[in-house]
Amino acid sequence: MTRQTFTERLIELIRRIPAGKVATYGQIAAMAGNPRAARQVARALHACSQKEGLPWHRVVNREGRIALETYAGGAEQKRLLENEGVEFDPAGVIDLDVFLWRPEPER
Repeated sequence: MTRQTFTERLIELIRRIPAGKVATYGQIAAMAGNPRAARQVARALHACSQKEGLPWHRVVNREGRIALETYAGGAEQKRLLENEGVEFDPAGVIDLDVFLWRPEPER
């Protein structure tokens, strides 16, 4: 059995985020084994999303906000999330109590 790299674990986790839910960069980093690697999650999304077919739009910052600038994919990310039923308040914040992905613990 081969051990997965950190990036492989990130990709696997991001693939598991269901439609209508979001995860934070830090949450994914922690679940993959390095809670201090939120920026590495962002880099992996940038480098791998298209090639790996990842649901990149389901990853947001710890405040429940889209991290991308509107002109750099943020508007598209918001549209994709809204199409999945994710709601934003007037300030552009997602209620993480409602929409945060909470995977079942592995047995």
